[in-house]
Amino acid sequence: AFGDVSQVYNSSGYLSSNYNSLQVAFNRQFSKGLMIKGAYTWSHAIDYTDDDGWAEMDWYGSQFSRNRATAGFDRTQVFQLGWVYQLPVGKGKAFVNSGIAATILGGWQFSGIESCYTGNPLTVTANGTSLNAPDQTQTANQVLSNVAFLGGIGPGASYYNPAAFAPVNTVSYGNVGRNTLRGPGMWNTDMSIVRDFPIKERVTLQFRAEFYNLANTSHFGNPDTNVNDASFMQITSSTGERNIRFAFHVTF
Repeated sequence: AFGDVSQVYNSSGYLSSNYNSLQVAFNRQFSKGLMIKGAYTWSHAIDYTDDDGWAEMDWYGSQFSRNRATAGFDRTQVFQLGWVYQLPVGKGKAFVNSGIAATILGGWQFSGIESCYTGNPLTVTANGTSLNAPDQTQTANQVLSNVAFLGGIGPGASYYNPAAFAPVNTVSYGNVGRNTLRGPGMWNTDMSIVRDFPIKERVTLQFRAEFYNLANTSHFGNPDTNVNDASFMQITSSTGERNIRFAFHVTF
């Protein structure tokens, strides 16, 4: 049996963490109404716990060093691209600057944000019935040297090879560390279409059409990481279906 130690204080220097990254950003204003701004980060965050102050730990005592691992919020690669484009047509623009066509086509502005990043780290756990360690984490045993990525989505399909892990049936901690695998990454595109319609000198009606997850890309949840579950290593949830919103905004 192990003693019940539920928290430690995450004071400066005790539960240290570090973050290393390569960061690239670009910002370009093009002619004819196009602006692009983007950023890419390749990084790695390491810590003992993701909490501040009085923090919950996965392990204590002789197992304490196992807490230091990839941070739970770590995203190895993050890319974001934002853009704004105003159609070069209409009054005062380079093309179609007079007549009915200019009135209809002029003033439209398109903008969007493209986001893609790697998934969150995952810890492979097991039921702790064979280990009397209150407030500590029971992990599984990794029984294969290589954990094959299968990429399966949905009930019955495995995201990682489940045969690489086994339950713990003795009074011991599992040999799997903290945050050794990663869940699915995400790719998302948001877009908006905007146009202002002058009503009077100080009154303007703005039309907005907003598209969230324009491509309707599935944002999959993490796989079940409890080795004792029947759905172990299966992904059975997703979020982020396409959402379209129209709005009118009056300023005066």
